[in-house]
Amino acid sequence: MLKRLLALVFVVALTLAVLPATSNVAAQGGVDCGTTDNVTLTFISGTVGNEQDAAKKLADNYMAACPNVTVNVGTRPTSSTLTLAQYQLYFDAQAPDVDIYMLDVIWPGIVAEHMVDLTEYVEQDFIDQFVPSNIVNNTVDGRLVALPWFAGVGMLYYRTDLLDKYGLDVPQTWDDLYTAAKTIQDGERGEGNGDFWGFVFQGNAYEGLTCDALEWQASSGGGTILNPEGVIEVNNPETIEVLDKIAAWIGDISPEAVTTFEEEGARGVWQAGNAAFMRNWGYAYPLGQADDSPIKDKFNVTTLPGKEAGMSAATLGGWQLGVSRYSANIPAAVALLKFLVGPESQVVYTLDRGEQPTIPSVYDDPQIKEQLPYLSSFRPMLEAATARPSTVSGADYANVSEMYFTAVHSVLTGEADAAQAMADLELALADAGYQLPQ
Repeated sequence: MLKRLLALVFVVALTLAVLPATSNVAAQGGVDCGTTDNVTLTFISGTVGNEQDAAKKLADNYMAACPNVTVNVGTRPTSSTLTLAQYQLYFDAQAPDVDIYMLDVIWPGIVAEHMVDLTEYVEQDFIDQFVPSNIVNNTVDGRLVALPWFAGVGMLYYRTDLLDKYGLDVPQTWDDLYTAAKTIQDGERGEGNGDFWGFVFQGNAYEGLTCDALEWQASSGGGTILNPEGVIEVNNPETIEVLDKIAAWIGDISPEAVTTFEEEGARGVWQAGNAAFMRNWGYAYPLGQADDSPIKDKFNVTTLPGKEAGMSAATLGGWQLGVSRYSANIPAAVALLKFLVGPESQVVYTLDRGEQPTIPSVYDDPQIKEQLPYLSSFRPMLEAATARPSTVSGADYANVSEMYFTAVHSVLTGEADAAQAMADLELALADAGYQLPQ
């Protein structure tokens, strides 16, 4: 027990480092501060790319409008898998240290009991601003446990200059992607860049691989891990074929190290100018367009390929914000949450991060249309994106995902072929209580 408490104290001290306010941002009129008392609130933000800076800017904006509120921006691991494990420590201890949690889109069923029901604090008109599917996703047993902060779908980044150089079209199928990636890779290496690769993605054994692999599987006609009725959809020829295909790319058009890459590992290779194609989320776009980026104005984004043209699948991503039941300042925390996810803040955050807004009207903001023109084409995909099986698996989702990404990772690393890995995974999921296909 003592060791567990000491571990919790260490984790909290390590991850909830306060980022002090440094900018004088003009107060925004009409901001609800939630209280007239002097209070301190902590909310968790991510650390991928410029995520902390973007979150800190919003915190500064809020403190300028509400000088009685001090906002601390805590950090989480870049891995969502490790983040959930960290959160479970806080929840088990009913720790009041965190007021607002940043929640993955697939976690509402897992964390619902630890979040307040926002319908008790937030007016319906405010809730109605958001994409309806996000509100449905965040409602568990009639309780709205989080509001959507930003959304995302997997997308294909490609080097426009290199496609032009080699006379290639944007790939529509996975086979097209391989051919284009190999052609560009061979050409660039032939000109002296021995570090150049054709395609980078998220291949480490974590939640990000579940997202990537689900896209490969769904875009090949192999299903979605578990269907809405809980029937297992992994051990089929389509899934096996595409997993063996991607595994064969490693060491060929993808580096061996891709099996250790998370989002930032892939972006590091891509933004250095050493990859023709990358699978990633929207946040990488504004970073690639930074003035000091070697690939500024040399790339674009499009939908991911499929087995056949038109079979593209993109995993639904994004993060929500929920208020902890254990917060000592729930009304103030709800007011801060509303500010962070509101339309004005979504414009600011989207411009900084390139993520997809969860309020449809934000897409029409003139600055977003000018600086992030690709976003409008991805707006319809939010409604049609491929969801991970978090609804049917509920609180067991983390276990389902871990079994899935572990099996896929074993294929990518050559520890197992896809046929054996998927057969074993099917049995493991059946043992966990899910239905075998008829």
